[in-house]
Amino acid sequence: MIDFSLFEKKTNIIFNNKKLLEQAFIHRSYINENSGEQVSHNERLEFLGDAVLELIVTDYLYNKYPDRDEGDLTAYRSALVNAVIIGEVAQELGMNEYLLLSKGEAKDAGRARSYILANTYEAYVGAVYLDAGYNVAREFISRTLFGKIDTIVAKKLWRDAKSLIQEKAQEYLSVTPVYKVLHEAGPDHDKHFTIGVFFGDDRIAEGKGKSKQEAEQDAARVALEIKEWLD
Repeated sequence: MIDFSLFEKKTNIIFNNKKLLEQAFIHRSYINENSGEQVSHNERLEFLGDAVLELIVTDYLYNKYPDRDEGDLTAYRSALVNAVIIGEVAQELGMNEYLLLSKGEAKDAGRARSYILANTYEAYVGAVYLDAGYNVAREFISRTLFGKIDTIVAKKLWRDAKSLIQEKAQEYLSVTPVYKVLHEAGPDHDKHFTIGVFFGDDRIAEGKGKSKQEAEQDAARVALEIKEWLD
C-alpha cells in the first residue's frame, strides 16, 4: 500500500489511526479490483466529511459576512464547496498522488479525476474529524479552503450559474440551454450524476454532482467559463 507519511508531514496532521487515513483515499473502483484485501472504500467517510465541511464553512461565512442575508450566504457556500473548487484544493495538496483507484479509473483524467479528488477531500475531512476532532478538521479546512472565498465574492462566482448562462445564451445566441443526464452511478442513497448542457445539438460542457441540480449548476459553471461569459 501507499506510504502516507509524506502527506501527513505536508498537512501537519499525524493520524493515530493510519487505517482511517488510508481509507480516505480508497475509491470504490479499487475495491472491485482488489476484493481480497481487507480494506473499505471512502464513501462513508465522504458522507461524514461532507456534513462536517458544510457546518464549518457555514459557521465561517456567517461570521465573515455579518451583513449578508441567508440567500447570499447559501450562494457563497455552494460556490465554495462545489466539486471544481474542492477538486482544485485537493490537487494543490497533492492528494492525486495518493489515490487508490482501479486501473481504468487511474487512466482517466480531467473533470472525472477532479470529481474523485473532491470526494477524497471530503473523505479526508471525515477521517480527520474522527481521528483528531472538530478543531483540527476546522483548522485544516481554514488553511486549505477559506482563502478561496475572497476571489469567489470578488468575481461574483457565487451567482446562480444556470440563470446566468440562460440569460447569456438567449442574449448572444437566441438559444435556451437544455440539460441532459449523461451518466448516473451509485446506490439510491448516494447517487452521482454527470449532466451535459446543450445549445441545440451541441454539447457545450458537462458537470458532476451528488444531485441533478448540483450537476446542472456545475455544467452551467463550466459552460460559462468555456464561453468566457463570466464578467
